[in-house]
Amino acid sequence: MQLSDRVAIVTGAARGIGAATAALLAQHGAHVAVSDIDADIADGVVSQIMAQGHSAANFPCDVSRPDQVETLVAQVIARWGKLDILVNNAGICPRIPVEEMTEEWFDRITGVNMKSVFFLTRAAAEAMKLNRFGRVVNVSSTGGRVGGVHNATVYSATKAGVLSMTKSLARHYAPFNILINAVAPGAVDTRMFESIPADGVADYVATVPLKRLAQPIEIAHSILPLCLPDMTWVTGATLDANGGVVMM
Repeated sequence: MQLSDRVAIVTGAARGIGAATAALLAQHGAHVAVSDIDADIADGVVSQIMAQGHSAANFPCDVSRPDQVETLVAQVIARWGKLDILVNNAGICPRIPVEEMTEEWFDRITGVNMKSVFFLTRAAAEAMKLNRFGRVVNVSSTGGRVGGVHNATVYSATKAGVLSMTKSLARHYAPFNILINAVAPGAVDTRMFESIPADGVADYVATVPLKRLAQPIEIAHSILPLCLPDMTWVTGATLDANGGVVMM
């Protein structure tokens, strides 16, 4: 129970990596705020966590709205008295060719994937200052390293922005013992990858040394160490969890 009585927010926690991470943090003792725009599905995640005897609650939020992320942090602190951990996992990746990208979609992708990381991290870190302790993990992507594939130009740009933002925020909040890192997953077997044609998936898997897609729980296990209190000397770093397809 390495996270006993710690309080965590996980965004995009209704499915995939977010749901797996929320469950894993709860298993290690954290009170977990399961946050997602799809509140009904998030309720199911909360129910599963609580059925295992762990602590969780549903906090619906559109993370692209700065006013809503401020409210999210306030609600979590009102529920559990503090905030120790934030996992910025929420993200969208509509597969839109460059020629068909609209301003509306561009703004939506950047709002969910990148703007949310800044405003929610700021809201969380300002609260974490009070206890001079915090752990923030930003979920980026291998696309942020290499530019992306399969009609993901804007998505990949936002994930590269997350990597840079992680470094600058880590420097800013380091004096308060708030450590901010990133995890950059490769292709994971979630609905985000379901829209890619089977031959495209096969072509990608052929480039992966481990020759398969990741499962969400594998990424959750990459996120967990960066949330632990005894991870004290790592900040501004990115863990590449991609099966070896990109080695930095």
